[in-house]
Amino acid sequence: MGERSHVPGTVIPLTPVGKLRGASALPVAAGSLAELRAARRVADSRSRHLHDLRISVTDKCNFRCTYCMPKEVFGPGYKFLPHDALLSFEEITRFARIAAGLGVEKLRLTGGEPTLRRNLPTLIEMLAQLRTPAGKPLDLTLTTNGSTLVKQAAALKAAGLSRITVSLDSMDDAVFRAMNDVDFPVADVLRGIDAALAAGLAPVKVNMVVKRGVNDHTVVDMARHFRGTGVIVRFIEFMDVGSTNGWRMDDVVPSRDIVAAIHADAPLVAVDAQYEGEVAERWRYADGSGEIGVISSVTQAFCGTCTRARLSTDGKIFTCLFADQGTDFRALLRGGASDDDIAALLAGVWQTRTDRYSEIRTAETASLRKVEMSYIGG
Repeated sequence: MGERSHVPGTVIPLTPVGKLRGASALPVAAGSLAELRAARRVADSRSRHLHDLRISVTDKCNFRCTYCMPKEVFGPGYKFLPHDALLSFEEITRFARIAAGLGVEKLRLTGGEPTLRRNLPTLIEMLAQLRTPAGKPLDLTLTTNGSTLVKQAAALKAAGLSRITVSLDSMDDAVFRAMNDVDFPVADVLRGIDAALAAGLAPVKVNMVVKRGVNDHTVVDMARHFRGTGVIVRFIEFMDVGSTNGWRMDDVVPSRDIVAAIHADAPLVAVDAQYEGEVAERWRYADGSGEIGVISSVTQAFCGTCTRARLSTDGKIFTCLFADQGTDFRALLRGGASDDDIAALLAGVWQTRTDRYSEIRTAETASLRKVEMSYIGG
């Protein structure tokens, strides 16, 4: 296989920022920056407030999950970003601090596989010092494949990580090894989950991407395994993220079918959302033995309440998981821009946001070129 590049300009078109003082190309659309900061919230064209910032700290991963980084694309000849293209910890922390001033209250570290980023606890320690304008700590979380948690969970907690989400796509070892495509065993992920629980990274959540004909027959087993343990399993519909995972609507198992299958095994009761923009629809076991969640981006679009922005490994902001364009902030972070310059651009990007991909998804849109999930996190 020939070499393929991860240089963003050759993979996806990106919205140029222009020169440093070109930030005015995306002006703050409603009131002054001072007024926005006083209000402590910035909203987009559909009145969705900026609340969550997902930060990709690396584009590399030690798994080759078929729905995210298939080997036929991300093989030995694939060129990942060079180290100097990645945002430094100081740049990430500065951007997060500015975003908090505009209403961000939750940070989620993603990848690739975020625990592959060297000295990650140092970044967590830096981010854990940030506060909202009201003086509250930010909700600091991380999504991981769990492969390094046995060694890292305690250090992540000590650095200030609040809680953790682990991706695990089946309790069936053969199925899981086939899906991660590097022959990684379920048992090692379970040991990582145990390490996270022991370290106090609670509640631990487990994400299972469900694909018809691949792992859908193991849904109930997954629910049974974690029922009564305090671990919350979230079942995610297979999505058309990026352009390399071969997505087809026929491969999607609707969340309602997942809930029905689990309910038949152990009765479930619907639970109200905990906050505006919560992604997962929550269900608790009627006997009080815990809860599950389903994420239904395909069959029950929740674009109308989406409050998430994504910061790529090399400093571009994407306002939708299914975007084909991002806005470059690295140039400002490295070019002498003030915090106000950066805040004004971020506010402008968010205020002009109109994203609603999942509401308008069709076979045609599914085939469009989109940014890969490994570049901006899930």
